[in-house]
Amino acid sequence: MPRPSVTRRNFLKGTLTSLGALASPAMSGLNAAARRLTRHLPWYKQPATITYNYCDICPWRCGIIVSSVEGRVVKIDGNPNDPKSRGRLCARGQAGVSYMYDPDRLKQPLIRTGERGEGKFRTATWEEALDYTAEKLLAIKDKYGPESVAFLGHTSGDFWFTDYFAQAWGSPNASKPSMSLCTSPREEAATLTIGRAIGNHEPVDWDQARCVVLLGTHIGEDARNTMMQDLANARENGAKLIVIDPRYSSVAMKADVWLQIKPGTDTALLLAWMNVLITENLIDSDFIARWTVGFDELAAHVADKTPEWAAAITEIPADQIRATARMFGEARPASVIVPGRHVVWYGNDTQRMRAVYMVTALVGGHGRPGGQFFNKTPFLEAYPHPPFQVAGSSGGCGAAPGEESDTLSPGPTGKVRADGVRERFLRGATAMQELIEPMITGVPYPIKGLVTYGSNLLHTIPNVPRTIEALKALDFVLTIDILPQDHVAWSDVVFPEATYLERHDELWGCGHKTPYVTMREPAVPPLYDTKPGWWMARELGLRVGLDSYFAWQTAEEYIDRRLSSLGLNLTKLHEQGGVMVQKGKPYLTDFEADGTSPFGTASGKVELYSEALAAAGHAPLPDYEPTPDGPAGFFRLLYGRSPVHTFSRTQNTPALNQLMAENAVWVNDATAAELGFADGERVWLENQDGVRSGPVPVKATPRIRKDCVYMVHGFGHNTPDMKLAHGKGASDAMLQTRYALDPISGGAGMRVNFVKLVKGS
Repeated sequence: MPRPSVTRRNFLKGTLTSLGALASPAMSGLNAAARRLTRHLPWYKQPATITYNYCDICPWRCGIIVSSVEGRVVKIDGNPNDPKSRGRLCARGQAGVSYMYDPDRLKQPLIRTGERGEGKFRTATWEEALDYTAEKLLAIKDKYGPESVAFLGHTSGDFWFTDYFAQAWGSPNASKPSMSLCTSPREEAATLTIGRAIGNHEPVDWDQARCVVLLGTHIGEDARNTMMQDLANARENGAKLIVIDPRYSSVAMKADVWLQIKPGTDTALLLAWMNVLITENLIDSDFIARWTVGFDELAAHVADKTPEWAAAITEIPADQIRATARMFGEARPASVIVPGRHVVWYGNDTQRMRAVYMVTALVGGHGRPGGQFFNKTPFLEAYPHPPFQVAGSSGGCGAAPGEESDTLSPGPTGKVRADGVRERFLRGATAMQELIEPMITGVPYPIKGLVTYGSNLLHTIPNVPRTIEALKALDFVLTIDILPQDHVAWSDVVFPEATYLERHDELWGCGHKTPYVTMREPAVPPLYDTKPGWWMARELGLRVGLDSYFAWQTAEEYIDRRLSSLGLNLTKLHEQGGVMVQKGKPYLTDFEADGTSPFGTASGKVELYSEALAAAGHAPLPDYEPTPDGPAGFFRLLYGRSPVHTFSRTQNTPALNQLMAENAVWVNDATAAELGFADGERVWLENQDGVRSGPVPVKATPRIRKDCVYMVHGFGHNTPDMKLAHGKGASDAMLQTRYALDPISGGAGMRVNFVKLVKGS
């Protein structure tokens, strides 16, 4: 007889069904009795309590199922109902248990006793810490105005401070690294070109794609769970893959073609591709005629941008440029360049990203099967509250659904953001790094207070010495964090937060092919004397006169009110597996059939030629701008991610530290030999301004160009309280003493720094 078919999905579904029964209130008596009978057994043989959550180890926020036994979290699995995780997790997601039980966690509120930066604190009660913080914030508000307190945050829980609290307080100076230090050129270019933002999930129709291009996007190394699954499936379905990168990355090994481009010349390659697509008629003429404006201007613009022209700039042979352009065009319209996430590179990044969307437009890939679909976010009513004092200030990818608004709305004093929008750069949600200078100079007005949530400022913002100078100049610094990371030593008050496994939190409403909402509920009570972010924000809000914005008593009350617009509450959402998925396929509209434009530009079409940029004095079409080379003997510093670490957050997580305890510096093997450096030899890195970090081992490899070096971001912590991460590896952030400001989006291009290798130990 044939054997029954048992797949991973069926096995998980059956297992989770039985575990879910143990979590049911109706089974609570049996559950308790079963525990009494099975306490002598290993945890994996005991009945588990199941809770639903979304992972907070990285910004991708995969849906997870958390198993707890006797009040201790023992296992995290991907939620099969979740459109992102699909029942699977990466190493980082599975290490959430280790992250939660890190013995070096912050355990109680702290108040500074020594000089700022010394890291000397005394413990305090929550009542004392909250009262003291409220007193300091109100003093700044009374003297300078609410806009003189800045809010800098990261991770999903920052919503309570950089979105909700900051807007109620009245400060337009709230920001997240996910914008100007990561995605702002991508978002502003998309808005200018196709009239739609990209959003948290890169909208690529992998299921039907026939040719996919990764331009400096490192799927696998950056460990975006869904994208790794999608890429594997697309390759299995026969999709061609082109990878463009100065380094032979993990995903380059899986490509049909790897183009080893010279850093900083990507726009030249894209312009040459457009030249080939147009001159060889590898374009979608009907789509262009109906849904674009500015094609004639673009065709004239790229007429002389031949593969031979680009070859001299990019150092990619002309025949490879021509062949890959043909590969892309022949697969039309199921061809797409993945927008990527970290796209702030050289300071001209908005124009490069405009070129990315224009290449996809030429083959008709916007809104078409196999191309770039249109994300839609599920609507959730906001919790009723008075109008915010300032609207939409943070611009982060995780803002609450339905609360997006004009990011330029001034505060109650009539002052707009202090980061220089419309003066130093044209547009953009916020520019985090540009909020540092006003803390030092008071221009355009003073920033005297800082609330930072979950963002290690000294491993995030370029020009660390300037950030330290700003921290010294502030009147008050409040830090909310889980670990005693480097910037914590510069705080006046520290609020220790419960991890994502120990708290309720804002709903995650994700724009996706099928929009969905997922929940976060605590698996266990908070450890030590830690508190969830929503509780801290509310308690602080009540103390500074924001009572009307915090009318709700508990997170459950707040969340249930928002879910009521969907006919749900927390109990119902838990019962249906923690996720509400919108039915149908709204991502590919019938715009071609009914003539209703999906493009939110002024023309209602893809704007190849941008009148808006021309009117503002910027180039209406992208052009190649040379990126200066470094001093003799120096190498361009490239940096990236590791599949087992997230930014600078997880280097102290025991399970992940075992997998990667320090980073290394990639150096071309021939170059290393010429300089007398052996593979594995420990060296210091010294940048063009004399700043050093290290030591780190050399990774001598043929997989990188001779004019650059590469290292994984997030190492080089200088905080003895994080025992595993302290002093391990080198900090790329410390070596980024310079950046190039994107004049359109305010993005901070950080690949303009150069290092040399210095003998070390």
